[in-house]
Amino acid sequence: MNTIVICSGGLDSVSLAHKVAAENTLKGLLSFNYGQRHSKELDYAAACAARLGVPFKAVDIQAVGAALTGSALTDNINVPDGHYAEETMKLTIVPNRNAIMLAIAFGMAAAEKADAVATAVHGGDHFIYPDCRPAFISAFQAMQDQALDGYATVRLYTPYVDGSKADIVIDGARHNTPFAQTWSCYKGGERHCGRCGTCVERREAFHLAGVNDPTEYDDPDFWLTAVNKAGV
Repeated sequence: MNTIVICSGGLDSVSLAHKVAAENTLKGLLSFNYGQRHSKELDYAAACAARLGVPFKAVDIQAVGAALTGSALTDNINVPDGHYAEETMKLTIVPNRNAIMLAIAFGMAAAEKADAVATAVHGGDHFIYPDCRPAFISAFQAMQDQALDGYATVRLYTPYVDGSKADIVIDGARHNTPFAQTWSCYKGGERHCGRCGTCVERREAFHLAGVNDPTEYDDPDFWLTAVNKAGV
């Protein structure tokens, strides 16, 4: 399949890009600037595209993101520390973010005659983010089948949707993903903070996968406290 990968520059999507490049035909990487707290992750996505030798596009939807108020990722709200299983992590929801991005990606895929759009949603996202769950993926595919009926057939490829982040680390290692060249932290500092939900999940995933974590964290051991507190 000629596949466009939605790539944020994070561990999950960069691992997916390397997987698609190894197993299918990677047509290009697509990122979005939706007014997130920091845009340094987009630099990592662009670097991934350059490394894999494919086109990179960053679509500016900041005006849309500005309308999706109330998230710690887009508003002047402190990013919560802790595990994703904690209720406070709902502050990181950007409502309908994946649905909006996927709708744009499917339109681009149809226009560019791509066969598939790939996104790295996974089981660890299900608790917090409704537009990462299997039911949403199935419903979105059905909606796009109708939206593009008679014009194009585009598949939504989500190989990690029923897996864990640790599974992604294992798969990424299998496909030689350079984990040090990915960015996850919501806070966007010089180094990963080690305390926000995505840092905790990242650190935990490497531990569970039994794969060396090359990431430099400001607080490399906080994840243990967060996991114990969440009782996971």
